[in-house]
Amino acid sequence: MASEAVSATPASLVQQSFAELDKQRELITCCTQLWKELSDHFSTLERGLEKKSEALRSKRQSLDASSRRTLSVLRRRELTIDASVEVALSKLDAVKAIQVVSSAAEGDELDLTSKLRSFCTKVDFHGFFDLVVAKRKEVELLRSELPVALTDCIDPGKFVIDALSGIFPVDRRPVKSPNDLGWACVLVLESLVPILADPELGPARPLVTRTIRERAQDMAKEWKESLELRGGIENVKPPDAHTFLQHVVTFGIVEKDDKELYRRLVVTFAWRRQMPKLAISLGLEDKIEDIIEELINNGHQLDAISFAHEAGLQEKFPPVQLLKSFLEDSKIATSTAEDSNNSGQTAHLLQNTTSRKEQSVIRAAIKCIQEHKLEAEFPMESLQKRLEHLEKAKVEKKKTSGGSPTNDRPNSPANKRTRANNGGPMPPAKAGRLTNNAYVSSFPAHHTFVRSPLVHTTCPGTSPPGHGVYGSRSPPAIRDAYGYPTEATPAPLAASYPSPPMSYPPYGNYNNGMGGYHNVLAPVYQPAYYR
Repeated sequence: MASEAVSATPASLVQQSFAELDKQRELITCCTQLWKELSDHFSTLERGLEKKSEALRSKRQSLDASSRRTLSVLRRRELTIDASVEVALSKLDAVKAIQVVSSAAEGDELDLTSKLRSFCTKVDFHGFFDLVVAKRKEVELLRSELPVALTDCIDPGKFVIDALSGIFPVDRRPVKSPNDLGWACVLVLESLVPILADPELGPARPLVTRTIRERAQDMAKEWKESLELRGGIENVKPPDAHTFLQHVVTFGIVEKDDKELYRRLVVTFAWRRQMPKLAISLGLEDKIEDIIEELINNGHQLDAISFAHEAGLQEKFPPVQLLKSFLEDSKIATSTAEDSNNSGQTAHLLQNTTSRKEQSVIRAAIKCIQEHKLEAEFPMESLQKRLEHLEKAKVEKKKTSGGSPTNDRPNSPANKRTRANNGGPMPPAKAGRLTNNAYVSSFPAHHTFVRSPLVHTTCPGTSPPGHGVYGSRSPPAIRDAYGYPTEATPAPLAASYPSPPMSYPPYGNYNNGMGGYHNVLAPVYQPAYYR
């Protein structure tokens, strides 16, 4: 029995030893796990601190750079004080000399330039504005002479605000005749831009006194308040909106809180030639791409080309692809209208209407190509031949029917302006495009075709192979009518765009009034506006 007890004792000790070893092993494993978790935790904290330190370092560098730029601008402004004083003194001497000359020639009949300068030196802003309105037919001469005349003013900013206060922000005339004076307001505000420009910093910093700046801000605020009373942006006349935006740019009173209002106004009246430059001047550079995409989605491809050209985004928004999309959608809408038409007199009238629309589209496309110098990428020969063919066919048809070649419909005046059924804004008879300017302007030297700024209906559909960039939907038989050059399908862009609506966008001003492929109603035609 004693031997068995002795043999049992070492076995129990061995088991206890192994149990103790297991406890030690578990303890070591637990400690190892805790150490690993703590190490990971501290590593995460270290990485987070490094990231925050890097962010703080980057912000500090950014603030240092901003401080250096601000100090540099302040030093430049300080340097411009002497130059500004010299400019003011030279203006004063020039005004004195002009007054002497005016007094000597008071009995003689003065030319337009002398009259404008005389009104400026005498601070007769009512006579000045009345003269500008009376010389509307000499708008090109006014555009060149107004900046010269405004330099004779002691305070050009105050003079212009006083001249426009009866018209903008609210028309306070007892008799509103003539009705549209927005063109004159825009022209005077444009002419003021180079006068107020800082000698060193340029138009980015207008030289306006605090009193005039506050007065300009009050006028802008009053216009925004009256906007709600007039029913919102949709009911604003294009010249009024243009005057407001030009007023904000001219006096340098752009407000960050109003950026969305500026964007909506620019998109709504994007068909006006001046809007791309105004959008840049209003500080909408970061929203230009969104504006262009919105214009493309709404079927306003030619307006999108203008914005892309002004912002230097031709690579992201290829103008040739947009031109093709514009022509193809216009051709599809025309062919759809012809297919859904009945025979008889209605068919004859619709055919004449379709021909006029197609001519307007081609002219708009040709003008866009010439303005943006796209002849090398998109030859105009085929478009010009097609336009000549349509004009010859129209003349021949009039000869055979014995009608007048200047009118497609009997008992209907030529170039009659009509409003579309949906009641959208309609540009004035001379609201159109014009030649390039250093500053945005309102009036062309010759007639051009522009579209009515109506919201077009969209046409459902998908893009067939070969036209995946901007959603063109025309088959080869339709594309051949315009005969533009074929090319390999480009690589898809980073962002895809839905099919543009079936409409007659900006430059051509022709509104087809159809909602889709299967609409059997005849389109409502709106003649081209001339300017």
